[in-house]
Amino acid sequence: MLQKADEKEDFKLFELIRDGNEKAFDTIFLKYYPGLCAYARQFVELADAEEVVQDVLLWFWENRAMQVFEISLKNYLFKSVKNRCITLINRNELRRTIINRIHEDLENVYDDPDFYLVKELADRIDAALAELPETYRSAFVLNRFHNMSYKKIAARFNLSPKTIDYRIQQALKILRVKLKDYLPVLLFLQ
Repeated sequence: MLQKADEKEDFKLFELIRDGNEKAFDTIFLKYYPGLCAYARQFVELADAEEVVQDVLLWFWENRAMQVFEISLKNYLFKSVKNRCITLINRNELRRTIINRIHEDLENVYDDPDFYLVKELADRIDAALAELPETYRSAFVLNRFHNMSYKKIAARFNLSPKTIDYRIQQALKILRVKLKDYLPVLLFLQ
């Protein structure tokens, strides 16, 4: 019964937030921030957890007019935090994978001045991947860094393999443009 009353209070606050009421947002922020941070801490480091929660709450405020959720506000916020944590984990894993691959390919080149180009290249690749639309990036990363087939990726996202193919091809086009200055180095590393 207490949970239903809490959900009703959240719904009333959300209606006020939707109308731009900052005090209602402050109330939601103060109510959920500590619990969301503790929850996010299960997935990522404390500093990252706080940043994830702040990003989710900021996004919630900035997109308040478009918000519609079928579950309670509390569940919506916790699910959003979990998804952002998973995205952060995947991004960090992808960065480590890129650095490890480059490191393996250039293991004997540490004394070469071009070694420092590797770090710059990894940073540029990471930045270029981060700028991809989420749908393109997730399909590309699963295919190229987790060796998943188009069919498996399609099943995971409940899409057709053709859609996954399109997303990966678009990601490649975008990456080619963003990394055009590094293409000779990338071709060397293959």
